[in-house]
Amino acid sequence: MSYNERLFSPSKTHAIMNIEQARFNMVEQQIRPCEVLDQHVLDLLMVAKREDFAPPGYRNLAFSDTEIPLGFGAVMLSPKVEARALQALQLKGHEKVLEVGAGSGYMAALVANRADHVWTFEVVPQLADMARANLGRAGVTNVSVETGDGLSGFPAHAPFDAIVVSGAIHDVPPELLAQLKPRGRLFAIVGVEPVMEAQLITRVADAAFRTVNLFETQTMLLSTTRRRDTFTF
Repeated sequence: MSYNERLFSPSKTHAIMNIEQARFNMVEQQIRPCEVLDQHVLDLLMVAKREDFAPPGYRNLAFSDTEIPLGFGAVMLSPKVEARALQALQLKGHEKVLEVGAGSGYMAALVANRADHVWTFEVVPQLADMARANLGRAGVTNVSVETGDGLSGFPAHAPFDAIVVSGAIHDVPPELLAQLKPRGRLFAIVGVEPVMEAQLITRVADAAFRTVNLFETQTMLLSTTRRRDTFTF
């Protein structure tokens, strides 16, 4: 059998069709029913290769309504959370974006499609290497992966038009808010299990911020998040 015959064999073609059907089902059965109606977001999710950012043992779950373990206590957010975050941020294509929690690099790849440049921080060196490799294979050239804790922001490139925290935190650090441009937006999942809220925070003036609770959800805490003070009775 020639190379071309192997490449376009019926079994390979069937596998490709199954992947694309699963991607279509993800968009139409999970994401659109969650009131994600931004056509730019829906179109992007139809072409972004989510499966290429999942660890090999979990690629069969790439289009499932679930989080995917990455190791080291990190996960890929579920597809509908990623989609709702993108819709809320309303990126215009020319903006500077900071991400905290690179994970496998998938969220950075999505954001990069609608940004001028993305700086994404990952505190676990092995995950930072994974994100770099995945983004490189995907041909994404406008993302810089930084190894370290991004919850203090990135003053060297601030202020940012948008910041996305790809994991849960107890509270939004004031350092991140200070690095938003006027009218800049920050997406984060905030709270303590079992009560977590996805929030969009917009800087409306130098010292004024508007917070909108978007939806309730739960996900893994970032390992470097600051613990809320708690009381024991």
